[in-house]
Amino acid sequence: MEIGIYGLGRFGFFWADILSNHFKVKGYSRNPLRNAPAGVERVDEDEVLKTDTLFLCVSISSFAGVLKRIGGKIDQGTVVIDTCSVKVYPVTIMRNSLPEKSGIIASHPMFGPDSAKDGIKDLPIILWPVRKADGEFKFWADFFKRIGLRVIKMEPDRHDREAAFTQGITHYLGRVIADLDLHESEIATVGYKKLLEIMNQTCNDPWQLFVDLQRYNPHTGEMRERLHESLDKIMRLLDDRQRPEL
Repeated sequence: MEIGIYGLGRFGFFWADILSNHFKVKGYSRNPLRNAPAGVERVDEDEVLKTDTLFLCVSISSFAGVLKRIGGKIDQGTVVIDTCSVKVYPVTIMRNSLPEKSGIIASHPMFGPDSAKDGIKDLPIILWPVRKADGEFKFWADFFKRIGLRVIKMEPDRHDREAAFTQGITHYLGRVIADLDLHESEIATVGYKKLLEIMNQTCNDPWQLFVDLQRYNPHTGEMRERLHESLDKIMRLLDDRQRPEL
């Protein structure tokens, strides 16, 4: 089986490297300066679109444009799997842009180069069979379990609802902490160090990923609204208390 990786950015490079330990992997990037991992054959766009399974590792904001350009060129026998951190949006785009005979699987590996630096064992990956890919869905679910991932079958809208209050809020708070310009301290508590870990992990990802998580998940607006309501509530509770006597 030949696996194609369309997009060799930070995550695409990482994902190609993992899969190359088990399959023949071909990688493509529109950026000629991006290298492929050792063991991954760098090919042109036409060749990567002819692989048996094609993983789309492109930014959420560029997803529609990429599918509009390549959708009609993808081999009809190719199973297409996205890796976006939101699910309703890319599933809709894939349904509308890919040939009717193309199998489609939605996926979200809920980890990356930083969170998987010590290995991928027990890390979660979301999967959902979108169209004409029952056999391939079982194959990939079984494969990901074999290499140690925790496979969760989850419908796209439910994923986006839950991710808004797990991944979305984590990235949001990480950027807020970074904006506060917090630093290490010799009197730092364990809790404070955990906050810095959140900041460092989320801010290592591209700014575009943060923006896309907030804009393309239909439920992150509710998350941000509720978060700010809670912050305002706590501020009011503090302000309403009588000042202590000196």
